Amino acid sequence: MSLKIYQIDSNYIKYLSQYQNHIFSQEDKKGTRKYIGIILRIGNCDYFAPLSSYKPKHKDMKESVDLIKIKAYAVININNMIPVPKGCYSLVDVNNEKDVHYRYLLQAEAREINRQRNRIMKNAEIVYNHKLKYGASTLLAKRTNDFKILEQKYKDFI
Repeated sequence: MSLKIYQIDSNYIKYLSQYQNHIFSQEDKKGTRKYIGIILRIGNCDYFAPLSSYKPKHKDMKESVDLIKIKAYAVININNMIPVPKGCYSLVDVNNEKDVHYRYLLQAEAREINRQRNRIMKNAEIVYNHKLKYGASTLLAKRTNDFKILEQKYKDFI
């Protein structure tokens, strides 16, 4: 099974962002930005792991269990993943993106994500289990979303 790029419904992001600081708003001074990432199955939930644009600061950052570089295209912030119900995410049609430069970027990201697929899925499980086991008692756990709270809010949303 290949990993694909998805976009999350902005109302769901707004709802969940009330409960966790690591969920970034889609609205900023420039307008609304797309919240894209990949969907991973963890336990009984689909989890959305967001992609962030690659920035100069990422060049010097070391990869870790919760930060995976997608070459110099993007990073996946596994610590910021969120449970997401079916119907609150939609597949990004990478090959039909109108902006040719953005299309090429998305295609390159998708290829690299799938090249690293097993590592991404393994790291997501590790981060998830680490958070459940350690709460907020480690550096990794402190910078990771509270999956117990988010899963409860996910159920409330459904």
